[in-house]
Amino acid sequence: MLMSRGARSDQVRELQARLAQIGWFDGAPTGTYGPVTTAAVQGFQGRRGLPVTGDTDTVTWRKLLGMTTEPTRAELTGETVNKPAVKLDPRCTTGRVMCVSKTTRTLSWVVDGEVRSTMDVRFGSEYTPTREGVFSVFLKSRDHVSTLYDTPMPYALFFSGGQAVHYSSDFAANGYSGASHGCVNVRDRAAVSALFAEVRNGDKVVVHW
Repeated sequence: MLMSRGARSDQVRELQARLAQIGWFDGAPTGTYGPVTTAAVQGFQGRRGLPVTGDTDTVTWRKLLGMTTEPTRAELTGETVNKPAVKLDPRCTTGRVMCVSKTTRTLSWVVDGEVRSTMDVRFGSEYTPTREGVFSVFLKSRDHVSTLYDTPMPYALFFSGGQAVHYSSDFAANGYSGASHGCVNVRDRAAVSALFAEVRNGDKVVVHW
């Protein structure tokens, strides 16, 4: 085992900087292997088909090294947080679209090719995956409560069966250490409230990698 929960070292700082390069770690590297780093490693491992332990073993470290570059001083100190820029799927460039990227874990509200807002999102687990493709909003429900899971889904914008974009208090509290039951969770309540006010029934939803 190379690194695990509770570790504090320059190598942990490098781990965080490398994870940031590919969009798995937000904020400045701290050198401390805490819950945020554990969740980031779990997300990376799950996406790459590795055992999801949250600990950085040799296989995980080698995979990460192969996908990233040597962090700069600015990346290691947090002077720059190298998050992937929002790159629109071609299907998101016309009309009114919620453009949802599983790669950058973002939702962008796009009107006629102009990005009006962007927010962090998370998705379903491998057992309840968020569907990919092109959909349309067919129902808006501001104070929705799931009848299947008996959980609140505020500002729900349904686009495919029971799957919707909505605010998630669990995502706000626990970040990427959890997952939805297939919905697109938003952790910024103010952002999704503003989105809910803007989006109309019939607006396009594109979920893609």
